[in-house]
Amino acid sequence: MIKSMTGFGRGEYQEGSYRFTVEMKSVNHRYFDAGIKLPRKLNFCESAVRTVLKDYIRRGKVDVFVTCEDLTAADASVKYNGKIAEEYAAYFRQMSENLGLVNDLTASVLGQLPEVFSMEEKPADEDVLWAVLEKSLKIACRQLIEAREREGAALFQDLMDKLDGMGRDVQAIEERSPQIMEAYREKIGAKLREILADPQIEESRIASEVILYADKVCTDEETVRLKSHIETAKAVLEEGGAVGRKLDFLAQEMNREANTILSKANDLATSNLAINLKTEIEKLREQIQNIE
Repeated sequence: MIKSMTGFGRGEYQEGSYRFTVEMKSVNHRYFDAGIKLPRKLNFCESAVRTVLKDYIRRGKVDVFVTCEDLTAADASVKYNGKIAEEYAAYFRQMSENLGLVNDLTASVLGQLPEVFSMEEKPADEDVLWAVLEKSLKIACRQLIEAREREGAALFQDLMDKLDGMGRDVQAIEERSPQIMEAYREKIGAKLREILADPQIEESRIASEVILYADKVCTDEETVRLKSHIETAKAVLEEGGAVGRKLDFLAQEMNREANTILSKANDLATSNLAINLKTEIEKLREQIQNIE
């Protein structure tokens, strides 16, 4: 099964006093690229998060957002900064003496001043944090993959339909080729008879002219290669997995053959078929950019 490179996943998991929420979204990108946003105390997990992502995602730009809740707030404590409190008290006494004011400083007033009391986080157990984060991360990854597979199924059918249509164009070009040769045979024969005023001109002379013309406009090699590329692309789609780059290469080769057919075309019907073929190949290439 092929996968799209776009999708969204969300994972939430709670264990003990921690609850983690992981949200991720992915879009098209030539390679794997992850942007990971973690709370400061989880920065140590970034490398491990990236490793887990690579287990699920081969290609695409992925943005990951992680939030962590401590349900008990047991990892924080109040810290009393005595030296700062003493400095505040000393300045209040100095102000009272210098300005002749009553020093009505109380402990409750002093405690409200900046930095007298502060919250101090206790070191968290990194193993516990990672264990909970990893579970929520994998839930989000699985949701993301499910979304990418659903879109991939739609892409698969669309690409198969496009390849079938291209196959019909190639078949039509092949069927048109003998008609072009016969029309040219009649045209060159009439022209030679007119020039030489000889109704009995040898067929060998006409045949040699037709052969020279056929060498210039024959598209057999191109159509054979195109049919091969189309069948290979179908096989790659059936195979599934991370096949975007392989399909992109095949589409480039198809476009090369279509360009050659168009340059050789000396027939309106063949030119129109080649132009339509190039249009469908371009649509194919645009869709392939969405595949992992």
